[in-house]
Amino acid sequence: MESKPKFKPGSRLEDSHVVCHPSSRGNFHREGMEIMPYNKDLEARIQKIVSSWKNTESKKMFGGICHLLNGNMFCGVYKDCLILRLGEDKAGEALELPFVKPFDITGKPMKGWVMVQEQGFKGEKELKEWLEKAREFVKGLGSK
Repeated sequence: MESKPKFKPGSRLEDSHVVCHPSSRGNFHREGMEIMPYNKDLEARIQKIVSSWKNTESKKMFGGICHLLNGNMFCGVYKDCLILRLGEDKAGEALELPFVKPFDITGKPMKGWVMVQEQGFKGEKELKEWLEKAREFVKGLGSK
């Protein structure tokens, strides 16, 4: 029986600058590789907020879920972290806050993106504020 390759602790995918622990809330499998699970409870919280926004959709990406506005990614879930596209200026400001790190899952941070640990958005008000910041940035990009 052939075993499936798995990402191991310490691998490039696991070795990010923020601690986003995998949860037992879901796994993806693609081409025989096990992808780290993402926090489905966080995804449900995001979906509850963005479902009333116009021109949004969600897609599986980064081993998690990303949300798009007018075809542009603006937020998502990676493991237990919220990922947000804020633009370089606002991302720089956000990085000064606790529980916020660069979005880096490959060793090369994505410019203008951040990862926020759950402690940074415990309540729905805080989560909505983060999502609205990302929406405002992406609204300025135009449609794809």
